[in-house]
Amino acid sequence: MRELTSWSAGVADPGAFPYDPVVDAFHRVGKHFVDKELLARLDEARARVAGHDERARLLRDFLDVALDKWDGRYDYRSYLALRLLRLPDGTDDPPPVGGGDARRVRDRLVVRLVADAVTFELASAAKVTGLLPEQRPGRAVVAKRCRLGVRAAMPALARLGLTETIDDATPATAATALATVAAGLDTTGDPPLRLSMLPVHVTHDEYLFIRVLQAYECVFAGVADELRAVVVALHTGSPAPAVDRLGYARELLGTAGSLFSLLATMQPAAFQTFRQYTEGASAIQSRSYKLVESLCRTPAPQRLDSVAYRSVPEVRARVRDGQPTVDEAYRRAVHEGRLAEPARRMVAAGMGRFAEALAQWRRTHYGVAVRMLGRRPGTGYTEGTPYLAAVRDLPVFDAVDPYPPRPTGDRPE
Repeated sequence: MRELTSWSAGVADPGAFPYDPVVDAFHRVGKHFVDKELLARLDEARARVAGHDERARLLRDFLDVALDKWDGRYDYRSYLALRLLRLPDGTDDPPPVGGGDARRVRDRLVVRLVADAVTFELASAAKVTGLLPEQRPGRAVVAKRCRLGVRAAMPALARLGLTETIDDATPATAATALATVAAGLDTTGDPPLRLSMLPVHVTHDEYLFIRVLQAYECVFAGVADELRAVVVALHTGSPAPAVDRLGYARELLGTAGSLFSLLATMQPAAFQTFRQYTEGASAIQSRSYKLVESLCRTPAPQRLDSVAYRSVPEVRARVRDGQPTVDEAYRRAVHEGRLAEPARRMVAAGMGRFAEALAQWRRTHYGVAVRMLGRRPGTGYTEGTPYLAAVRDLPVFDAVDPYPPRPTGDRPE
């Protein structure tokens, strides 16, 4: 409060805002329990932020995330502080077929998020941090998280050409090496990751939960961009780039699968402790996932009118305005003769492989949710696992042969 009072009494320079003591105050008790007087003072500070440069924008976005419960607009996106991650969200025009810059931005962010999660695990195990002290896991779980975290980051590291820097002699040394690599990926203008970590409670596992969900959002924003580029390639009669994009999108889904293995190390009891304070925020509100689903094929009317799409009005509006889809672009390309054999078979096979990967992700998502939730209702006023069971077998595409029958035993490690 002292630092905030001093800042407010001066010129209220956004670049001089006392981020660290404010974040510390949130970390001591969890966002759900922050003192109302502090929240009121932050609300007053927000009203004083002037200017439109990056420093002012960062401060406004941070205060909006910190005050989401105070404002009565707490949801999945504010819980994950997605605006603070400066994440390309797949809503702009698709990048050129090369797509390198956007891909590298997302790969760097995924590595940084995962590295930050395992760094926290190591710091907690070494008792050098007092952050989120309740229900800390044992050393075996920490070692497993380090191993799985490094594995989840490896595809992005490979695309960045950085795999040789990882020493995997032990999970801890590999995780430490990953943290060193991640520290070198910060670029000028990147908001500090610390600002995007505002848990609702002081339960240890919420840190992992937030970082993994943020990484998911990064991955699915990337998948959405790839699918939109597939549509462009099919419309212009370019089957090879379309197949390349589908393959890259499928590769990204592999990263999402590895993240599930990491998420599955959460302690169910710890999850149940902090989730009671996340009511109003649910992954059903994920814009990036709905972009992916709706870019594959146009959702059926009942799906579009469901709570899933009503939770993402921007995406729903795009669909209602006639958003192009891969399914429709493929049908039109075949009908208009832009995909003759064998190009048609090549694209159809790429679509089928992508569909299989997305279906596998849905099934694994359902399996992890059952482990954590059982039959309990979901947050965000959703019905939880029954909802996931109902949508896990939705068709990915209509225009190509269905993906293979569902195998048994789909469980994350």
